[in-house]
Amino acid sequence: MQIKVITVSDNERKSKPEDESALRFGELFTDHMFLMSWNDKEGWQDAQIKKFEPLQLSPAAIVLHYANEIFEGLKAYKTPENHIILFRPRKNFERLNNSAERMVLPQVDIDFVLKALKKLILIEKDWVPSSPGTSLYIRPTMIGVDPFIGVRPPSQVLFFIILSPVGPYFPDGFKPVNILVETKYVRAVGEGGTGDAKCGGNYAGSLKASTLAKKKGYAQVLWLDSKKKYVEEVGTMNMVFVFEDEVVTAPLDGSILPGITRDSILTICRDWGYNVSERKLTITEVVKGIKNGTLIEAFGCGTAAIITPTGSLNYKNNDYVINNGEIGGLTQKLYDYLTGIQYGLIPDEYEWTERVI
Repeated sequence: MQIKVITVSDNERKSKPEDESALRFGELFTDHMFLMSWNDKEGWQDAQIKKFEPLQLSPAAIVLHYANEIFEGLKAYKTPENHIILFRPRKNFERLNNSAERMVLPQVDIDFVLKALKKLILIEKDWVPSSPGTSLYIRPTMIGVDPFIGVRPPSQVLFFIILSPVGPYFPDGFKPVNILVETKYVRAVGEGGTGDAKCGGNYAGSLKASTLAKKKGYAQVLWLDSKKKYVEEVGTMNMVFVFEDEVVTAPLDGSILPGITRDSILTICRDWGYNVSERKLTITEVVKGIKNGTLIEAFGCGTAAIITPTGSLNYKNNDYVINNGEIGGLTQKLYDYLTGIQYGLIPDEYEWTERVI
């Protein structure tokens, strides 16, 4: 399949931000997008790069009624040599295909969509910011678009990729945040559900608890399992707890997202000689560890924020401060190492990055 390219005229191009330090997350989008369509008779077709503009959908489009939708999130980074690199992009498209399988959507050819993404980024290369903490956020999305009101897999699908120059996910950047442990609502129900699929419904269902948490002054929600016993993940990130003798994160048992940043961090920690466990961890064990000093740091990790230190957890109206509310030693070391790879500041020993230009 060929990729048709229709670039916008000079007078249609948007003004690029003059002050990259003022970039906010997810508010500004580049001039072009990639999209292609699929139907159950002909498969994928009509691949093109064109002007970023509104989509035209029927009010009866199946996605608007039954949430037949999945998405991904990854980033492009500019190196000191002005190269543009991607961080483990194939893992994102592998996860997209896994989400597609769960949500009964068509899978994509990873080599083709990665080629299309790189072509799109080359066209938009001047949009990739270079200031510290900035990047080009990439959002691949797949939606069912056939005009049909009825619960069934879509017979017509649209896949598109949009780009957004961004600053840090949290406005304050790499600083500890306070988290509320959610004891009423749940994000996912465990094995057999959709907790490990990156679909919009998972995030929409989390908004009630996160909105209430923010009203109370907390940046994120820490989700527990459906029995309110085991810690799972934070609203937009996987969660890692560092004990004196163990680095612990929840297992991939179907209820949490298999994060690429999570996988990268666990790989690095194992190579650094840490005792890493992917196991069920009760909130009681977490609180006990904070109280007796054996839990020495904690952090969230994900593509958007990369690594976010946890300053405190609030559980049942009690605040439990971790590491005096300061950034932990391992948290800082991981952040420096991982961002060093992503921005091309240190050698990529894992061969995780792919160069665009």
